[in-house]
Amino acid sequence: MTALLIDGALIARKLLEELRPRVAALTAGGTKPGLAAILVGDNAASEVYVRNKIRACSDLGLKSDVHRLAANCSEDELIALIEKLNRTPDIHGILLQLPLPTHLDAERTTRHINAAKDVDGFSWENLGALVAGHPQLAPCTALGVMAMIDHEGLKVEGADAVVVGRSVAVGKPTALMLIARGATVTVCTSKTRDLARHTRNADIVVVAVGKPGTVNGGMLKPGAAVFDVGINRLADGKITGDVDFASASAVASRITPVPGGVGRMTVATLIANTVSAAENFVKAKV
Repeated sequence: MTALLIDGALIARKLLEELRPRVAALTAGGTKPGLAAILVGDNAASEVYVRNKIRACSDLGLKSDVHRLAANCSEDELIALIEKLNRTPDIHGILLQLPLPTHLDAERTTRHINAAKDVDGFSWENLGALVAGHPQLAPCTALGVMAMIDHEGLKVEGADAVVVGRSVAVGKPTALMLIARGATVTVCTSKTRDLARHTRNADIVVVAVGKPGTVNGGMLKPGAAVFDVGINRLADGKITGDVDFASASAVASRITPVPGGVGRMTVATLIANTVSAAENFVKAKV
């Protein structure tokens, strides 16, 4: 068996095109969706991520701003900027690009973002809504994984799924979304004993722990669909995921490549969340 590649770039483009009429309707009604990105310091990878997000906004006709703070800025300075953007009416989404310099507490600062503008979906209010089964603005990468599952026509209800990783950004929300769709979900971590015992029974495997080679083909059920969320840079400069692609693609029915897989979806779903936030803003004014 040779797995079919799940083309994240293609699916992301389709999602963005589906947003275009919603953006046009908002703009025609006098509300241009606006995203503000906050960059602290000069992290090269963060610069690339934000540039891609701003480009996607421009292509769709969204307003986008980048606010830069020095690497040695204080937490009070960062929070003051967030509070200012919370009060800015033409900004509907606030993105605090992570990681932050080590002297800044990402969780504490993120909690200052108004939940209605929390397009990353990390606020306790938005995460709580997801737990309760009434998602508002949900974490982008998890939304991207689910969009890929739907694009591939995979049956979720009744399926056995394993999520490897327990982060707030990916593992936990992905597990919750799969549970809401009727899957039987097992959440594993980098500390799980005998990980293969769990993954070999799974129809759907999502891997997000940040460690190359966490899952290989010998750990998979034949025909499983594999979603590799990991992005790791090797010593030779190459980018790889958390899944051993060569062996896994010989066993799985479908698999996401790295790069070109789930990462492309994260940008698209961030834009989708921004459009949804703008629509919610308009409804709140009525």
